[in-house]
Amino acid sequence: MDNATLEQLQAAMEAAPNKRSYVRQAAMRCLLRGMNRQDVCETFCRSERMVRLWIIKYNHGDIDALISKPTGGRKRKVALQRLEEMLVPVLKDPAQAAMEHWTGVKVHGWLLEQIQAELSYSTVVRYLHDLDFHLRVPRPWPLPLLDEPERETKRQSFRTQMATLAADPQVELWFGDECGVDGDPRPRRRWVQPGSKPKVPHLGKHIRRSVVGAVCPQNGEFFSLLFDGVDSAVFQCWLDELALSVPPKPGLRRVLVLDNASWHKVKTLNWHHFEALFLPPYSPDFTPIERLWLRMKADYFADWIARSGAELEDRLCHALNHFTSSPAKTASICSIRK
Repeated sequence: MDNATLEQLQAAMEAAPNKRSYVRQAAMRCLLRGMNRQDVCETFCRSERMVRLWIIKYNHGDIDALISKPTGGRKRKVALQRLEEMLVPVLKDPAQAAMEHWTGVKVHGWLLEQIQAELSYSTVVRYLHDLDFHLRVPRPWPLPLLDEPERETKRQSFRTQMATLAADPQVELWFGDECGVDGDPRPRRRWVQPGSKPKVPHLGKHIRRSVVGAVCPQNGEFFSLLFDGVDSAVFQCWLDELALSVPPKPGLRRVLVLDNASWHKVKTLNWHHFEALFLPPYSPDFTPIERLWLRMKADYFADWIARSGAELEDRLCHALNHFTSSPAKTASICSIRK
């Protein structure tokens, strides 16, 4: 046993790719240092036959012969390609096998009936993983309504109209919306140790304020006002202040995109120099100001508690002023996605 020095074995142990290789090399190092074979067997909890095989490997192949490499294992009883042809169609459509849904036990039983071969449940699960099938909880999805095709047609028409307006240099698009903010905190996910129970205090009082705002994604300009609630009179007040804050420009059309809230469609509203454009039903994804509200609540109201209405208003003013004074950031958040 003189194929390597103690220093070389020590270096090989430090670079061992796995635990098996490390143990083998450590055993050879102990033998080279004079430890008898029986003590090596007891130290590493291995049989004398196993240590003798390591010595033979070492004597015939040097240190590299002690490295444990993965083996191919036993040959599959059923070829993966055959299972793929049988399983994939029925897994995607259980009705082909007179099933409503699949579980691992059902797949195992059905497969044994089809191929008449002895396959364990764990083997079948491994086959499923090899075919890139995994257990997932399906998302609840509403059944399509009778007017679904008509609704999608309206959405597509509105999408085309929006693209035309956005490409017109004589048009400035504004998106308006209302947002309610509660005084109790909105808990956020956080890193915690297992067994701990993080808590976020709350008062349980109904402290709430409404924000009515409008944003222009083209330049990041943002306008908003705080109210206790929203109705047609409040919305008209907001329109009047918006018209003063964003005065008209000759040759420029300002289009205000809104949802279908009842106070947006009161016939007596004075729109000043703004043109109202209403979203199709169930289309909040078309108005980028929704992303601004989400960002505001995440940055300023997660895990934050208001003990009074005045405290909530101060926090809201601070948050809204931040977006008003940061047009570049606001434009980035509210960019129109194509």
